[in-house]
Amino acid sequence: MKRRTFINSTAMAGAALGVSPNLFGGEAKPMAHTFNLKYAPHLGMFKNKAGDDPIDQLNFMADQGFKAYEDNGMKKRTVALQEKMASTMANRGMDMGVFVAHEIYWKEPNLASGDKNLLEEFLSHIKESVEVAKRVNAKWMTVVPGHVDLRQNMGYQTAHVVESLKRASDILEPHGLVMVLEPLNFRNHPGLFLSESPQAYEICKAVDSPSCKILFDIYHQQIQEGNLIPNIEACWDEIGYFQIGDNPGRKEPTTGEINYKNVFKFIYDKGYKDILGMEHGNSIEGSKGEQAVIDAYKASDDFL
Repeated sequence: MKRRTFINSTAMAGAALGVSPNLFGGEAKPMAHTFNLKYAPHLGMFKNKAGDDPIDQLNFMADQGFKAYEDNGMKKRTVALQEKMASTMANRGMDMGVFVAHEIYWKEPNLASGDKNLLEEFLSHIKESVEVAKRVNAKWMTVVPGHVDLRQNMGYQTAHVVESLKRASDILEPHGLVMVLEPLNFRNHPGLFLSESPQAYEICKAVDSPSCKILFDIYHQQIQEGNLIPNIEACWDEIGYFQIGDNPGRKEPTTGEINYKNVFKFIYDKGYKDILGMEHGNSIEGSKGEQAVIDAYKASDDFL
């Protein structure tokens, strides 16, 4: 048999078996799964299979076919690690998802208060986040307006939040960056100003900026309001990012009540090309649980 014929035959056989043959004598490497949507794991999700090193974890994610990564704590990582992670993602064809842009006030009002000092603090954090976003090639950053101000009417609070976000948008727009507002459910985060998708939609319409959109966390909104697909449809033009978690438990799809295959199909059919962050835990501990997460995404993504 001619050498070229042999090589072609070997490659075809490897493709049929789902592996890429190493023609120079190494072990055949499994081909990465191709997902229909751009799901983004986070550090720690595959630590038993990949090890503790962040770079090894990123490479493992890419090997499984994940094309994105999100990191709420990216802003707090060293500059050297941020740069190394950004380089790895670029080399592996992965996009960077959200990171948290500012200090979140979980127990007391900040943006809703109208306090000028708290506003300036928030804007300072947004300016810092611009530099982080540039460093790690991020487009989106998470913003949570904080706790309600019980001493003020909701209308005044909303006006304060809108004004704060307009000021932040002025900072972000020249860089093509987007803050995504995350409504959070009443059970896990009681007392927060922003809790429902219609409320986030109203605020984004009032801010009226390409740099202020909604982070639609499917887990939170299942608890808070349900009616997932109609609510996604209703605020579609203001959604910039999705996050995932099943309910109850906030674990991977297929572990709770949400029909993620149908939800993912709807999002796909709407033409969504951006990231869906895997902001949930693993339902089973250890390497077995990590494989269960991978398998759950393959099953839920199998909607075509």
